[in-house]
Amino acid sequence: MGMDQRYTVFISEGELSFVEGTSDQTNSEHVFHDPSIGELERLIKKLENRELKTVQVSGDSKANWKRFKSFYKNIEAAGGLVQNGDGNFLFIYRLGNWDLPKGKLEKGESVKEGAVREVEEECGISGVQITCHIIDTYHTYPLKGKRILKRTYWYAMNYSGEEALIPQGEEGITEAVWLNSDKASEALKDSYASIARVWENH
Repeated sequence: MGMDQRYTVFISEGELSFVEGTSDQTNSEHVFHDPSIGELERLIKKLENRELKTVQVSGDSKANWKRFKSFYKNIEAAGGLVQNGDGNFLFIYRLGNWDLPKGKLEKGESVKEGAVREVEEECGISGVQITCHIIDTYHTYPLKGKRILKRTYWYAMNYSGEEALIPQGEEGITEAVWLNSDKASEALKDSYASIARVWENH
């Protein structure tokens, strides 16, 4: 990420942005310039507890980002926004929310290989083809007492087959469906901020 040295992380229902240099303040309620490690941890806790909604960290974005990442176990995932020949988009329903197919990368596979594999495994189809990279998203969550930071690489994909969709039940997926743009926009109201960001950028 970081073409302009900007990183955005979704924490609980909040959004934490890192920008280079001075703050642009456009979308943030609170701005902190080069916070100390202790200040950064307090910020993280407030976002986790939903006491803050939008926060921006300005200054040396590379150093601030490195400091932030030190609080987390970092994992990488990949997924796709798949469009079929009818112009519809592939969505899954998992754990009470609409989502896009994605998952953790396996050892030794490339990001693109992992993205295609996850889409095909989670939806029971084959022959999905990547057309371009959309965006990378970052979000955090707790797991077994540890903080996890997940970076997900997102790709636009095409699917021209006729296979019936089969949701991968062991991954908690109860539905896999093709939605037109209007229905996809509606589903995103019951989704995650990171997924909405993928849709906005596709």
